[in-house]
Amino acid sequence: MLRKIALALLIIGGLNWGAIGLLQFDAVAWIFGGQTALLSRIVYGLVGVSALVCFSFFMDDDRAHD
Repeated sequence: MLRKIALALLIIGGLNWGAIGLLQFDAVAWIFGGQTALLSRIVYGLVGVSALVCFSFFMDDDRAHD
């Protein structure tokens, strides 16, 4: 369950970065009141932690093929 939540947050973060890169629009900041707003910082932090959790996916794939 944790891995699915982490993957969902990472997808949300990736879509947000895509919007920033292509449209110069930060959806998280827009929704939560700016990049420095507490809720925005929490979301950004959760996306970062999710990236660390999803990093473990690489290790699982290597073990499955050995």
